[in-house]
Amino acid sequence: MTTTSDRTARWHRYWDKQSRHYDPAMRFMDRVLFADSRSWACSQATGDTLEVAIGTGLNLPVYPDEVTLTGIDLSEPMLDIARTRSAELDRQVTLLQGNAHSLPFDDASFDTVVCTFGLCAIPDEATALAEMQRVLRPGGRLILVDHIRSSSAIARGVQRLLEVVTVPMGGEHFLRRPLDKVREDGFDVEQVQRFKLGLVERLVARKRAAT
Repeated sequence: MTTTSDRTARWHRYWDKQSRHYDPAMRFMDRVLFADSRSWACSQATGDTLEVAIGTGLNLPVYPDEVTLTGIDLSEPMLDIARTRSAELDRQVTLLQGNAHSLPFDDASFDTVVCTFGLCAIPDEATALAEMQRVLRPGGRLILVDHIRSSSAIARGVQRLLEVVTVPMGGEHFLRRPLDKVREDGFDVEQVQRFKLGLVERLVARKRAAT
């Protein structure tokens, strides 16, 4: 019988191994599907910024210079590549190994939280989004980009077939839509863009100020 801890450990090993091939695979997806989504997301970050699931640091070159950046990822091999990239860019960034389900930061620590193409592979997206909301300051911005369930019925059928393989193998989901949970959590959604048969969605939402 496979336990939750066994499954989590398997996914952890999977993403550690993927670190060797992650950059070329994602650069291909950027060209054919995601377009300018990385620069779109990161250019809107301000102040103290947290990137959840920073991976190999592919977003590092497109953050504004004035942002104070912290990145967290589950995979240490991914972070090793991000550390090398930050050094090559002469970019100051705090990189930490950790779990998006339990972010190691105090409440209201950040002005901006960014997550690009990461929520699809976080086991419990609701818990991760709740954690992002917790560490945001009142009025802070949540910036998300991900592949989501398509607006095309045919494409959704393909996505369901893909999940038969990708969810057990690496915990990667294709039928999620983070916007639904963001709205449930009471964020004020400021921007939503959806394209490529509705396969890609990017959004900006703001944490409501305390009343």
